[in-house]
Amino acid sequence: MNGSKACCPSGQERALSARRSRRFPKIIMSMLKTVLLLILSSFLIGCHSSTEKPAEAQGPRVEGDQIILPEGSPQIGSLSVAPVELCKGAMIHLNGRLVWNDDTTVRVFTPFAGRVTQIIADVGLAVKSHETLAMVASPDFGQAQADARRAESDFRLVDRTLTRVRELYEHGAAPKKDLEAAEADFGRAQSEKTRTAQRLSLYGGSADSIDQACPLKSPLDGVVVEKSINPGQEVRPDQMLANAPHLFAPLFVVSDPSKLWIWLDATEHDLQYLKVGQSIAVHSYAFHDRVFNGTIDVISDYLDATTRTVKARGSVDNSARLLKAEMYVTVDLSLDSKPRLEVSSKAIFLKGNQHYVFVEQARGQYVRRPVTLANEDHDTVHIVEGLAAGQRVVTDGCLLLEALMQAGSKS
Repeated sequence: MNGSKACCPSGQERALSARRSRRFPKIIMSMLKTVLLLILSSFLIGCHSSTEKPAEAQGPRVEGDQIILPEGSPQIGSLSVAPVELCKGAMIHLNGRLVWNDDTTVRVFTPFAGRVTQIIADVGLAVKSHETLAMVASPDFGQAQADARRAESDFRLVDRTLTRVRELYEHGAAPKKDLEAAEADFGRAQSEKTRTAQRLSLYGGSADSIDQACPLKSPLDGVVVEKSINPGQEVRPDQMLANAPHLFAPLFVVSDPSKLWIWLDATEHDLQYLKVGQSIAVHSYAFHDRVFNGTIDVISDYLDATTRTVKARGSVDNSARLLKAEMYVTVDLSLDSKPRLEVSSKAIFLKGNQHYVFVEQARGQYVRRPVTLANEDHDTVHIVEGLAAGQRVVTDGCLLLEALMQAGSKS
């Protein structure tokens, strides 16, 4: 009995086995649903990624000299465009330096070696022609005074001798050769007297006294604008030949400050716009609200080998005496009245020997075009050929477009 009970399942066991049999199909169905959901999700994800990949693959497209950026491209937001404008009265700007007008300027050196005993003129003093600026005690000048005094004495002696010989010859008491010799001596004495007197007069002295006091005089009317002389200073006429600025500097500079010269540095490109007699407008950093008028007087015939510029000289009206010599200024030269196209200088880039700009045809579409420049005016450039008024050019980001175009042409 015990063996038969062990081999036959009880009622509880049969009920448990039946419940397990009924639960197994449910588990299988649940697992199948999960697998199906996973497959469906993978399929949907794959479809979504496959639809997004082409959008991610879109980028700048290059077609010849045209570059096309897709809508929404981040590069479009970094670009700035501006229209090409038509301007009148184009100008060029040159750098210049103001100097004394040499036609109204004299640099005074001492004609004799000596010591400065008195300084009469100072900087800013208006002087007249032949007015004394300083006094120099000079033995050489004293020698010139002595030579003039001696020549005058010799002339008086020879004059008396000639008068006496002429009287004797008229009475037959002297031969003709003595008269001729006396006349020759008179001519030589007269020439020497004139020479020494003129030499002394040239330096502002006279033979009335031998005081060795050489006056330094101004040769023309003007204003003392520079002074490089001190009391007791030893001066020599050969100082101007010394190779030292503190030695060959003039003792005085007398000029007319109301008339200045200006030296301009023009490039080879600007040379075509320079003409003798052309009006110029001079601007100084010290007087922003003032414009000083002038004209171009001389244009150099050679090019400076170091700076590769052409020197041009002009004259400037400085009646108010606001401008100072050795000032650096800027000069505006008006070109012809022909209208010119104008763009920002940031829109121009150089590739090889050619200048280019990018013209916007539509949003995201840009065409690279070669242009010919006329001249640059501060932050703008005048265009001769390659653009038309009203076209829109890229001002910020043209180098980015060029890099994208280069990268697109290689791919």
